[in-house]
Amino acid sequence: MQVEIWSDIACPWCYIGRRRFEKALRQFEHRDAVKVIWRSFELDPDAPQDYEGSVDEVLMAKYGMSRAQAQAKHAQITALAAQEGLEYHFERTRRGNSFDAHQLIHLAAQHGLQSEMKERLQKAYFTDGLSFSNPDTLVQLAVEVGLDGDETRRVLEGDAYAVNVRNDERRAQVLGINGVPFFLFNQRYAVSGAQPTELFLTALERTWEEFHPPAGAETKQDAGV
Repeated sequence: MQVEIWSDIACPWCYIGRRRFEKALRQFEHRDAVKVIWRSFELDPDAPQDYEGSVDEVLMAKYGMSRAQAQAKHAQITALAAQEGLEYHFERTRRGNSFDAHQLIHLAAQHGLQSEMKERLQKAYFTDGLSFSNPDTLVQLAVEVGLDGDETRRVLEGDAYAVNVRNDERRAQVLGINGVPFFLFNQRYAVSGAQPTELFLTALERTWEEFHPPAGAETKQDAGV
């Protein structure tokens, strides 16, 4: 069973949604048979490598909020993240362009470390106040999860996994994905957003039941329907 997840590094709901999905997965009887694949999605593909403003100013500019409203919004999200065991520090986050980070996640997938790399990047941004676009920082984070530093730097200096990132994004367009996180179960059932754990568990169980019917059960196709 396969679950594909489209998300971006700087998306606070993506990290929260991840934790809720992981909680559901731990409760799922057949969790060892589930393969999770992280797909690339850039919320702001035109973002500069280094963004000078604060994340409060991002909300202020995008939604016409006052600074107080932006800070209140971030405080609300921080509280929701804390309920999932996450520690958010919006006051120290460093915005940037996530394209290279997505390349790094694809590199990590070749070494069986995709989930670990994604987790480290999300924690680096939301908790540690580290850049997800600075090459030196990305190499440091990659080495922490077990990737080779020299190979990582070569990838970041080139575009070895650029096609993988673009393919994920093109597929997102075909599927009509315009927001993240977005979860696709066996290319059949979709869950959009950081939904409650119970909904993710239902999606897992429903997908499993459809693709693994009980012995002797007759599917619609078998019945000629």
